This record gives sequence, structure tokens and C-alpha cells, in this order.
Amino acid sequence: MTRNEPVRLQLYMARCGVASRRRSEALILEGDVTVNGSIVTRLGTKVTADDDVRVSGRRIHLEERKIYVALNKPRQYLCSASDPEGRPLAIELLSADYPERLFSVGRLDFLSSGLIFYTNDGEFARTISHPSSRIEKEYRVETKKPVPEELLQEYRRGITVEDERYILHDYRYKNPRSLRLVLLEGKNREIRRVFAHWRIGLKRIHRIRIGDIRLAELPPGTHRPLSVKEIDSLLRTARSASRREGSRS
Repeated sequence: MTRNEPVRLQLYMARCGVASRRRSEALILEGDVTVNGSIVTRLGTKVTADDDVRVSGRRIHLEERKIYVALNKPRQYLCSASDPEGRPLAIELLSADYPERLFSVGRLDFLSSGLIFYTNDGEFARTISHPSSRIEKEYRVETKKPVPEELLQEYRRGITVEDERYILHDYRYKNPRSLRLVLLEGKNREIRRVFAHWRIGLKRIHRIRIGDIRLAELPPGTHRPLSVKEIDSLLRTARSASRREGSRS
């Protein structure tokens, strides 16, 4: 955007690195955002870079440097900006190298580990995390007892758990208690909810791939920047899938 180009407030917030567009919309509706001194709760509000936009009293500005980071999140780290219980935050593993305000692209739950992206580019986060992006997420899953293949076949056809529909994209066994699952949408705590429905206990959920980006040899708790090639690959996949989805509707 140019300095005087009006854009929707939630998009401006995302481009300022506050949060994803969806989370920015929630902040607006919660009354946490002011424009030129007035609280704004209407999502259609438009602003320019010359407006005084504040979130929880802090003025925000367009980010000059875009950050895209791959992190190997350890178990028992929270993908959140804060935690009233004082649990370790994944973002704290990045703060020494990135003073910018970053946020996660999607989530990994507290007990899960593996690959997750952090960025200050709200448009990037929205594009690749949208359900229409069709970006594969691959997980290494270890269970407490053997997983019958007929359950995985059922999962591939689609399974409903507590009124939520889940569909497995692909799977591969290493052994009866160790397998790799590939999801496209990857809903909140999906694997845990499906396996709990089957009464199969989980020992580990570890994400090893998002799109073409693999965790590879990145040690737990460490991070690396995404390359331009990797960023472009994710965006191309997401935009291509979104166009196909739009053409079918």
C-alpha cells in the first residue's frame, strides 16, 4: 500500500505485524483498537498510514522489514503471545534475534512439537493458513497401541467428531504404532480429537513438513529464516489452490 491509500483497518493491522487479519478483526470487535483517538468496532473502517492507529494504547506502524521464520517448536511451549499460567512461549525462542512483533502462522498445541512459521506479514499468514490453500502438513505420530488401517481408511473418507468434520489426506505406516499423517486443513487439535474418539492414546505428535518446507535437521528450540524460494513456493501453492476452489464455486 502507498502511504495515502485507504485500506480496511484489519488489513492495515495485519500489514503492521499486529496479528493475522482474522485475529485483527477480533481485536477490533473487542474494542481494543482506536483510530485518531476514537474506539472503532466497525470492520469496514478504512485508514491510511497517516492515521493514528493504536492497539491496546500502542501506536502501530507499517512494518518496513518482513520476517519469515521456521521454528522447531519443542513440546510444552505455547503458541501464544502471553499465558496467564506462565508457561513457556514459543515466541520467546525467537525474541533474541527478532525484536519485531511476530506471530505464529497457525498453531501447534502445547504438547505437540515440530515445524511452525512465525512472521510479521499478516497477508502471508492469512494466505497460507486459509482452508482453501490446500497446503500439506505432515506429522509423525506415535501411539500407545496399534492403529488399525480400517480406522485410517475411515478417516480418509471423512469422520465426524463432536459435530466437526475431519478428513485425512494421506497416511503411511512405519510400524503399527508409528505413522505419518498428512492433513490439508489441519483443524484445531484435529489429530488429538480423532485419536481420542478412537480411544487410542498418543505418545507424540511432531510436525515435520509444511508444503515443500521440511524440518530436516533443525534442532528443537532453534529456528532459521525462510528463503525467498520457500516463501514463493508456499504462496504459489496457496493461490493456485484458491483459484481452483473459486473456479468450482
